[in-house]
Amino acid sequence: MEDKRIAVDEENVTEETQGNPRDRRNNRGRRDRDNRRKDTRKKEVKLYEEKVVSIGRVTKVVKGGRRFSFTALVVVGDRKGKVGFGTGKAGEVPDAIKKAIEDAKKNIIEVPVTGTTIPHTVTGKYGAGKVFLRPAAEGTGVIAGGPVRAVLELAGIEDVLSKSLGSSTPINIVRATVAGLQELRNAEAVAKMRGLTVEEVLK
Repeated sequence: MEDKRIAVDEENVTEETQGNPRDRRNNRGRRDRDNRRKDTRKKEVKLYEEKVVSIGRVTKVVKGGRRFSFTALVVVGDRKGKVGFGTGKAGEVPDAIKKAIEDAKKNIIEVPVTGTTIPHTVTGKYGAGKVFLRPAAEGTGVIAGGPVRAVLELAGIEDVLSKSLGSSTPINIVRATVAGLQELRNAEAVAKMRGLTVEEVLK
């Protein structure tokens, strides 16, 4: 009797472990789908880094009371010579930042970098904002305030001296810094413009 029971139990175990072929196929399909999702997540690599420079609260007085909204100023860059800034406005802070990032990605500029610094001295101006930028020796670091530092670091400039000479409003400082970076020219660009060789320009 005991032998018969053992035999019956073994049959039940084999049936349970084998399971239904349809169930096995479904499990395989689920696994494949999960793996595909993981692969797509891995592929989504960020091209640009983001830095929130400032967030402001805007109050609008209407008939029924006050309406609050938020503005965000964001700088994006790849630390390899590409940088841009944007602004966004929304009822919530995360939405304002999201809009600012999208705006910044539309305004990317290329910055000529010589080693770890800028090619020459430049003064960027925008409205009341005025920012002075000067090349620095390797190892100096970024000597700059908040808004200017955000732009220079995300542009990939590691050694530079700077001074804000005008307005202290973050948006004006950022615009002036970007205006200054747009005026930069490396030796190759100047040589091409003048129709000379790089050696002749550097003499």
